[in-house]
Amino acid sequence: MENAKRIFDAFLCAKGLRHTDQRDIILDAFLGMEGHFSAEEIYRIVSEKNPEIGYATVYRTIKLLCDAGIARGIYFDDGRMRYEHKYGHGHHDHLVCIRCGKVIEIFDPQIEKAQDRLAKEKGFVPIRHQLNIFGVCKECRKRNK
Repeated sequence: MENAKRIFDAFLCAKGLRHTDQRDIILDAFLGMEGHFSAEEIYRIVSEKNPEIGYATVYRTIKLLCDAGIARGIYFDDGRMRYEHKYGHGHHDHLVCIRCGKVIEIFDPQIEKAQDRLAKEKGFVPIRHQLNIFGVCKECRKRNK
């Protein structure tokens, strides 16, 4: 957590941006959350701590967190951007339930090897990738029986 704060501070300094109490509150809220969450969810937490922080400030700060490499934005096909921790978290992919919205993080070395092999076969140099598999989770399937 402290490393992420130092990275964000150095990023702001390098961009000539000010370090503010509002940005600290937003960063702390983000770092205190786990999973995948929208800007609205982050805003709700931040506004409880400081109601003077507006949604636009939260959204702009989240964008800065992404640019600094601390956060990553992901679309899960529901029309809303979700954010997750990037710094200090290894690469993973996602299983997404289309009924309840549950997101399960997965890491499978075989998938990674297959992606590398396919890219190499096609003469493609991958820079990054994101794999989201959409389906129905076990709990939703049980409820529908």
